[in-house]
Amino acid sequence: MKPWMIIASVAFLVSLGSLLIRPRQDLRWVKRLDLPRWLAMIQPLIPLIWTIAFTCGAWSAALVWHNEPGTLKTWLLMGIYLLVEIVTVSYIPLTLRLRSLAIGTIIGGLGAVLGILLAIAVSFTSVQAALLLLPYIFWSPIGTYATQEMIDLNPEAI
Repeated sequence: MKPWMIIASVAFLVSLGSLLIRPRQDLRWVKRLDLPRWLAMIQPLIPLIWTIAFTCGAWSAALVWHNEPGTLKTWLLMGIYLLVEIVTVSYIPLTLRLRSLAIGTIIGGLGAVLGILLAIAVSFTSVQAALLLLPYIFWSPIGTYATQEMIDLNPEAI
């Protein structure tokens, strides 16, 4: 298998893993939450936005691998890519399971910070790979901000 196929497969499997651990009974809780008006308008686009962010992230990782295949530095960067994805996909299951928007805000903020640090680290290997992380870097703080706004609208869900 080519490295990009392995990277894409791992990214896909990690994202699917979040679907498997999503507690169904907690979906009723989230459906009762009030959303900011602007978020309700773009909510149907959120799966597409995250698909683009994760696809660009996998492409970024493939470029990094291609530029310096198999080096310790590249393996460490691959670990950070994986960490960013795991943190990101853990947002929904942990927020739902714990019924806590505060946890969601913390996870979202952590993902945003890790994404920015990853882009900086990757930029030394490939500027193009760093630029491919921009969809994640732009959207992750927006998602975190939306969660924070939801706390204001749903103070009981902290």
